Order: sequence, then structure tokens, then C-alpha cells
Amino acid sequence: MLPAVGLLAPVRLLLLATCHITDATCIRRPPRFPALPEPAFWSRSTAFSKALKVQGGRPPGNQKIVGGLAYGCGVDIENAVDDLDAGASFGVAGDPPAALSPSRASDFMTCPLLYRFRVIDRIPEPPTPATARGTLVHAVLERLFDRPAAERTPAAAADMLEPEWGRLRDGDAGLAELFAESAEEERTRFIADAHAALAGYFRLEDPRRLEPAEREWYVEAELASGLRLRGYVDRLDVSAAGDIRVVDYKTGKVPLEAYEASALFQMKFYALVIWRLRGAIPRVLQLMYLSGDGEVLRYSPDEADLRATERKLEALWAAISRARDTGDWRPRPSRLCDWCRHKALCPEFGGTLPPLPERALPGQARAAVASAES
Repeated sequence: MLPAVGLLAPVRLLLLATCHITDATCIRRPPRFPALPEPAFWSRSTAFSKALKVQGGRPPGNQKIVGGLAYGCGVDIENAVDDLDAGASFGVAGDPPAALSPSRASDFMTCPLLYRFRVIDRIPEPPTPATARGTLVHAVLERLFDRPAAERTPAAAADMLEPEWGRLRDGDAGLAELFAESAEEERTRFIADAHAALAGYFRLEDPRRLEPAEREWYVEAELASGLRLRGYVDRLDVSAAGDIRVVDYKTGKVPLEAYEASALFQMKFYALVIWRLRGAIPRVLQLMYLSGDGEVLRYSPDEADLRATERKLEALWAAISRARDTGDWRPRPSRLCDWCRHKALCPEFGGTLPPLPERALPGQARAAVASAES
């Protein structure tokens, strides 16, 4: 029998405060309230759903602020969205990016050189078992809702996993080669981890009680400045009253406190896009961490939050544009360098930078934009 929705899984309602003068963001952890039943999501109880407004929000230590977020820290690598092809209309290597996604925004805040490698140089990054697991679990959860409500059971999801992995491998050479040279026990462990993540999902909610409005929904909106924002929303729920909940699945670990602001930045990015598209501010942003016992993080944004997010993104895009125009994609060393796939090319670790693509050389990028707009 499925667990009652929300009763067995811990739910954390983040008291996230934005200083609307500095756009800095900080987190105050609330007490661990008992988890609420699912219907309470739609309630308007300010005791749980409204953010606590406080001043402050300095990042730890002397870390620089870019776009209102700590520069060079606070990005959760394990839970990063793998949307290297969804972040912008790149064209050939060196073409100036035409849009910004949450992941690429996080890349630049982590390290401008990482952004360059991914967006400007377009250096391929083969999938890893961790990113492949996320892709697989997301695909199963998306297709689970194709079934009639009564058939959305743990057993049904488990039965879908192997066929879905076969379908993904057939359509992606990188996934097909992932375990080509590995021992069978590595593939077995990979499948077992995916099963565990699905089991974690069913501990968090009962999909038989849900009818999502959108799944794996591509969203794109243009701000008044002309900056285009785009990305993929895992799930959008809309209540009978028209309230919107944005849901994102995470197959990595529940983030440390230092990474919670990064996770909420991604969700507020989506909330801003949806607000611009639909004219309504989402009532709840919900992060579902499926590993281990699972945990749900919920946050209710307001208009001031989203306007602050818009200012952050405009400032970030201006910084990206300056780097593009000057060719200054300097590295930003941090402890996250240990997980970077481009460490061998980084001058901070004795590597040699590849030359910039011709179209991305200082002066060429602006000319390319002018040519494209003429």
C-alpha cells in the first residue's frame, strides 16, 4: 500500500529572505514541522507558506557577489541540471549565446571559464552514471503519468525502468557507451540506484492523486531588456482554483545548507519565466529529493522575489556580455574544481587553454550579434 502523501517524508519550508536593496539571498532554517498532507499545499496559511522578510544576506567569507549570488560557491554540482543543449541557441562553437538557462547561469556564477568551456567552446561532456541516473528517473516519472491514475504504482514504475533505459540508450550514443567497457556489476549498481530513487519518489507523494498540467515542459520568455530565459520544468501542477505549483525532481543528495539558495535560484528562475508567460506567480516551488529517505523543500515566492530574481539575471547577463566582449573568461578556483570535467584544461591546475573559436574572439562576438540582428 502506498504511503499517504506527505505524511512519511520530511518537508522543509524554507524561510528564504531576499534583501531587495542588494538582491542578496540568505536562508534561515525553520524548525522541522511535521509534514503536511498534500491538500495543505493549496492552503493560504501564511504561517507556513509566506517567506520571512529580513535584511542581510552576505555570503560566507569574502566571496564576490555576481547577480546577487555568491560568486564561485554555492552551486550544487551533484544536482546540477544536465541541459547543455537546452541553455541557449548556440549554433556553431563561438556563436554568442542567445538565451540563458538556470544551469548556465549557475555555471557562470561558479566559474566563468566553466561557462566558456560549455557555452562558447562547446566541449563535449559525456554522461556519467550520476547524470544518466537522473535522466532515466526523470523519464520514468514523466511517462508514469501517461498511465491511468490507478496504475501509477511503485511496481509499475519499477517495470518501466529497464525498457525506458533501453529507449534512452537507443537514442543517445553517449548513454549507449556509458557501460560498454564496465563490469556488469557497475551497470547492475546503476539500475539498483535508479530503482532506489523511484522508491524514494513514492515515499514523498502518491501520483495516483495527481494530474499534472505539464511534464518536461519547455518554457521560454523574453524580458523587457531583450534577455531570453529558457529551460525545462519537470512538472507543473495547477489546482482547481488556478494556483500553480512548480515541481523539480532531484536524484542527488539533499543539499547542504550552503547549496539551498542555489537550488531555490533555479526554481525562482522558472517561476519568473512562468510569471512572464502566464501572468500568474506560482504559489509553491517544490524540490523533491529522491535519494535516501527523501525530502521535500517548498518555498512560496512573491512578486518582490521574482523582481529581485530578474535583476540578478540582468546583472549576470551583463557580466557574461562583458566577458564575451573582452575575452576575459577567468577561472574561479573553489572546492567544486574537484568535480570539474575540464580541470586538465584549466590554467589554475597547469592546463593550457584551447584558443577561443574565431567567432568568439573579442570584437567578433559583437559583430556576429549585429549581423544576426540585421
